[in-house]
Amino acid sequence: MTEDPFLTHRSLLFTVAYETLGSATDAEDVLQESWLRWAGIDHAQVSAPRAYLVRLVTRQALNRLRTLSRIREDYVGEWLPEPLLTSPDVAEDIDLVENVSIAMLTVLETLTPTERAVFVLREVFEMPYGEIAEAVEKSAATVRQIARRARDRVAARQPRVRVSQSEQQIVVERFLAAVRSGQVKELMEVLAPDVVLIVDGGGLASAARAPIHGAELVAESLARPNRTVSAVWLNGAPAGRIETDGQVAAVSLVVENGRVSRIHAVANPQKLRRLGEPTKLVR
Repeated sequence: MTEDPFLTHRSLLFTVAYETLGSATDAEDVLQESWLRWAGIDHAQVSAPRAYLVRLVTRQALNRLRTLSRIREDYVGEWLPEPLLTSPDVAEDIDLVENVSIAMLTVLETLTPTERAVFVLREVFEMPYGEIAEAVEKSAATVRQIARRARDRVAARQPRVRVSQSEQQIVVERFLAAVRSGQVKELMEVLAPDVVLIVDGGGLASAARAPIHGAELVAESLARPNRTVSAVWLNGAPAGRIETDGQVAAVSLVVENGRVSRIHAVANPQKLRRLGEPTKLVR
């Protein structure tokens, strides 16, 4: 018996929804809504199930994103994407890892919902403009303009230098060792002078309500005793799990010139539910 195309492509559809929304919880809701719509049509009339399902999920994700954009305006403190525990083999797809990183998902928050959907489908999944046009219900010419504008906006906010996985892992290990030591001096040695720390507590965990700038202030914020620190893979990249007095934070790093230039720490417990087992992300 042939497996339902929705189940065959489920990991792909989840990745599309997650990349568009920055939230695994909302991505799962979108997949559930899409599944119900898929179940209600005659599958024999669908000539290209994969493309059809991607369009279906994109439309549902766009609807959800427009609602979320309004909700996130009232979010307590800094909002960061929901991190996903992944296996190291995800890192083999370098382009996918770059696009599902916490840093990139944070940049995508600066786009309009339509710009974000077009960017994801074109730059991450390399869909033809014609198919994207159907998914976002715009003309192909309009989609080309949106894609160009989105690329320019993303490029202006991306890290200046792409580092190798090995360099990322070395710096992450140094950073985690410094956090484990609890010493300001050791932290200062691994932090870039203009490092930025962004913590998402969502009003449910202790967290600074605004970004912290500069190596000294960030080091002082991180230098606490009795922390449990472990290395994990988040969104396809080496990262950390830091526990302080029972409060857990998933920490992703941006590395430039051998030092940490940006720290994204998610402490909101509602966003840490996917850290129990790896999530499969595919293109």
